Order: sequence, then structure tokens, then C-alpha cells
Amino acid sequence: MLHLLCLLLLAIFSLPCQADGQPGPKTDPNPFPCPPDQIAHYTAYRVDGPIIVDGNLNEMAWQSAPRSPRFVDIITGQPTLHDTRAALLWDDDCLYVGFWVEEPNVAATYTEYNSLIYQNNDVEVFIAGRDAYYEFEINALNTVYEAMFFWADTFDKVGYSSMPPFARANPKVQPFNGVGFTTHPRGKRFGSWDWVFPGRKTSVQINGTLNRKTDKDEGWTVELAFPWRGMELLAKGDNRALPPKDKDIWRIDFSRFNQYKAPKPAKDSGGWVWSRHGIWDSHIPECFPFIHFSQTSVLQR
Repeated sequence: MLHLLCLLLLAIFSLPCQADGQPGPKTDPNPFPCPPDQIAHYTAYRVDGPIIVDGNLNEMAWQSAPRSPRFVDIITGQPTLHDTRAALLWDDDCLYVGFWVEEPNVAATYTEYNSLIYQNNDVEVFIAGRDAYYEFEINALNTVYEAMFFWADTFDKVGYSSMPPFARANPKVQPFNGVGFTTHPRGKRFGSWDWVFPGRKTSVQINGTLNRKTDKDEGWTVELAFPWRGMELLAKGDNRALPPKDKDIWRIDFSRFNQYKAPKPAKDSGGWVWSRHGIWDSHIPECFPFIHFSQTSVLQR
């Protein structure tokens, strides 16, 4: 009995107290579904020579760039059916992203810009600023879907809402509250589907035959270039340097979404990511990998 009483007193006095001295509710120090110590870190190295955005990823710079680990399931963090990896490079003009996508049956149907290509199989990049983040998706037909999101608490204050592509009266601007994680501490967002990333370049190479089920493909590769001048809206909130300075840290997410799943007993959500989110939602910047920019040449790392 004395042992039980001691345990009870320990439990009571270990609770946080309210202002009146009474035990208060327990609070989770991390309100996000991704534990901070499990979020990926990556060093992005400089490239000295030109990058030709043709989807081949055959430049020595790409061969030298560190690749991500194999993507994992967005919810569970468990291994996935096919291999997917990504890498980054940068110079004074652009951020470059490469994807290596294993796909035994490469398939895509959407060809019109801003089609719902996540209803095909796609790969995605999310680039976060302090008050905004950019969503980019691409399928094996090199069809692009993109949108820009702004946190409601600074949407007017920072002046985003005064710009025509983001004005509330614009029918392509809609309130947004996440996909699966609708309790974000920062609140709601506004999304605009009326903005094109200035100067971006995209290319896809298919290692196989598109939309032919009678043979087996190796997969596809994706090569992207995002000019720093197109990231002014992302940098606006905290006046971050464009291009980044040595040791600057950005949050960027990389994912792959499929219209098929691994057979049971695998718990495959169909969404695979570099760093797991713990929930079916790509729109959580606090879960994005930490990208550390280095002035070191990728050929000298």
C-alpha cells in the first residue's frame, strides 16, 4: 500500500501546475507528427560548371552529389516497394534537383498544366520560406502542377494579398487548412493556383517505354532548375539571402506519390518521402528535411 501511495504522489507532483498551484494538463512539447530528431539533414554542394536540364543526370556533378536515402512511407517511415532517391546542387543562379525513380511500369496520362497529376504517379518538391511555401509536382510526361501557399497570420501583414495572383478576389485563390494535419499551430493558409515559378526548367527521361504494360521498365529520372530570383516571395518573410550564404539552412521536402501500393502485409500508403511526416499530409514545413547549403564544390567535397 505504501508503495502505491508513493507512486500516486510522484504522478501528482510531476504534473505541470497552473497559476493557482493546481496540476495542469500535460502538454506535448512537439505539436507536429514528425519527431524533430528524426527529420533528415542534407548538405547541398555548389556546382561550378553548367547544368544542362535534360533529365539525364549524367553530369559529373550529379554523379558526385550525395543522394538521399531510399524514400520511406510518409506515414510509417517503413521501407517502400521501389527505390526513389533525390539530390541537390546549386550555384549563384539556380537550385537544381534530381530524382532517380525506380518504376517497373512507367505510366502517365495528364498532359495539361496544373492537371491533378498526383492522380498519376508523380514526384514532388516543396520549398518553404518563413511565411510561404511553394508546391511543385511533375509526372513522367513532364507535366507540371504548382501552387503557392501563404500562412494567414501574415498574408495581409507582409503584403502578399495585395498582389494580383494572390488577391482574395482571385478565383484561383482559396483558403486551405492542410490535408491530414488540420491542427497546425500556425493556423490556416491561403493557396494560389495562379502563379508560375519564374524561369523554372524541367525535364524527364524515361528508362523504358511509357504506358506499355507488356514490358518491364527501369524507371525515370527528373531534372529541375529553380532560379533563385523566383524565390523572392519565399525569402520575403525573413529577408533570407538569395542565393543562400554558406551554412544557410532551408526546409525543402521531396516526395513521390503512386496510384498503386505494395501488397499486404506491407502498410503502404502510396506516398513515399525522403523524411517521414507521420501523417498523410505533405503541407507541414516543420517536417521538411533541413537543407544545409555549402560553398564547397561538389567535386571537392
